Order: sequence, then structure tokens, then C-alpha cells
Amino acid sequence: MKLLKKLYSIHSKSGKEQKMIKFLLWWIKTNIPGARVELDHNIGNIYVTKGVSDTYPCIVSHIDQVQTIHSRDFQAIETKDIIFGYSPKNKRLEGLGADDKNGVWICLKCLMKYENFKVAFFVGEEVGCVGSSKADMDFFKDVRFVIQCDRRGSNDLIASICSTEIASKEFIEATGHEQFGYHLEEGMMTDVLTLKENGLQVSAVNMSCGYYDPHSDHEFTVKRDLLNCLSFVEHIIENCTGVYNHQCDYSMGFYDDYFYEYYDEIYELLQTYPDLTFGEVEAAYQQHNPRLDRTELKSTYEMVKADLDFWGKEEYYAKHY
Repeated sequence: MKLLKKLYSIHSKSGKEQKMIKFLLWWIKTNIPGARVELDHNIGNIYVTKGVSDTYPCIVSHIDQVQTIHSRDFQAIETKDIIFGYSPKNKRLEGLGADDKNGVWICLKCLMKYENFKVAFFVGEEVGCVGSSKADMDFFKDVRFVIQCDRRGSNDLIASICSTEIASKEFIEATGHEQFGYHLEEGMMTDVLTLKENGLQVSAVNMSCGYYDPHSDHEFTVKRDLLNCLSFVEHIIENCTGVYNHQCDYSMGFYDDYFYEYYDEIYELLQTYPDLTFGEVEAAYQQHNPRLDRTELKSTYEMVKADLDFWGKEEYYAKHY
């Protein structure tokens, strides 16, 4: 857990990922001396290739976090079962950034273990998948599949996002997810969906990696769940040795669904960034879904704003009266 706690100690809010980029470049150079590392200086994405092979297993993660506060005395406190962030001076909990530093940790662990392997680290996922939207897609031309560990909880396997399938049935079956306690769930917008929209031709999945209460100062990691995710990823790498081709079908799915299905996603977004205007939310969604109905999006945005305002007043009255 030493490496994991080091990652937690590096504050990397969206748009300010430089310290994490610097650490990752140093760590890979020190621990994986033969790896080929490419840094996109314009964006901040990092691409790592270890070994020489016709095809590679590939994992991606994002290096930014939502939490804007890290006190100078921030500590990642490890107990028998969990890890949480704490500032002794201020006597308060502070978010770990386990979303998605748990995913970064899994990437680094697998880089150490496997001879032939690819990893991509993206900036700005939390503010609209900025890094992955400008990814170097040539990097992915020789990968077998793409895994992202960027989901709260312990047992969700995401092979469909916004009603768009991102993995083949063959790959889903080959993962053996049930023996690790994972089950299929519908997911939300993240880097693997953006890669598919950019033309990724192989199966991709996202999965739970043991963090809870993300985007808050109460965020914590259950070590058992994170380690189970690592074991699941290693199982896929070692057993899914073919290329699992897959193309998205945008003729149906997300674009034909009523946008209220994504109420929860916008609710969570506005809880984290309450000052976001409709224009800013629209820009983030239209970047990935240009055919999205603007009227439905605005209706959902306004409904969420009204509900947040209502529940905020309810909480105030419950506290003061």
C-alpha cells in the first residue's frame, strides 16, 4: 500500500495534474527502465509501452481528481480494512482522489508484473474527458482490449455506457467476471467511452476498483475490494490473449433514449460543481454526443437544479428548526 498512499498524497485536481505527471514519469523511469514513454506536452497524456509484441493488453486511467483541497499535512490513513484522507491540523477528512488513483495504482502494478504491456494516463477526465478526447489513437492500434478501473464499489463490470455497448459478448464471457464477484451494469461517461467514440476498434470495459463516496471529502478505499479488482485485471491479462475486436453501433442506444435516464449523472455533476451553467454542461455532453437533443438536456439540467435547491432547503430547515 506504500505506492498507493504516495499517489493519494499527490494532489492533482483537474487542470493541475503537473505533480502527478512528474511523479509518474519519474516512477516509470526508475522502476520500468526499458519502457518506452511518450508525453503529449500539449495535453499532458502519458503513453507507456513495455516490451515488444504483436499485440498488447492495455489499461487506461485518469490522473485528475475532483477534490480541490489538500492541506499541507494531508495524510492517507491506513487501517486494517480501509484507507481515508485526513488533515491532523484541521481535524477534518479530505478526499483521497481514489477516483481514479486506484486505477493509476493498478496500471503501475501491472506494468511491473507483465513483460508486454501498454498503459495510457489521461488528464481532465473529471471535466469532460479532456485528455482521452484528444488521445493518440495510433497507440491503440495493436492492443487486444482496453480496461479502465474507474468505478466506485466492488463488483460492477461496465460493458455498456449511455446505452452504447463498448465490448463484445465474446470478451465479456472471456473475462470470467463472475468468479471475482463482478456483474454487468450500465455505466456513465468516462475515458473508455471517449476512446470508442474516437474509433477504438477493440472491446473496452470499466470496472469497480474499491473506492467509495467519490468526489467528496469522505471518500475512502476498501483494500479488499481494490485487491480483488487487481486480481480480476490480472486474470483478464493472463487469459484473454486474443484480439477482441468490437465496433460501436450508434444507430440505436444512447441517442434515441430520453435524456432523463441520465438524471443521476447530471445530479452528481452539479453536486460537485454547483455553479456550472447550462452552457458548460451542454458543451461537455455535446463533445461526446453531438446528436443529443438540446431541449431534453436543458429540461434535465433545470430539473436537477430545482431538486438540488429543494433538498438544500430541506437540509437547512432540518438542521436549524
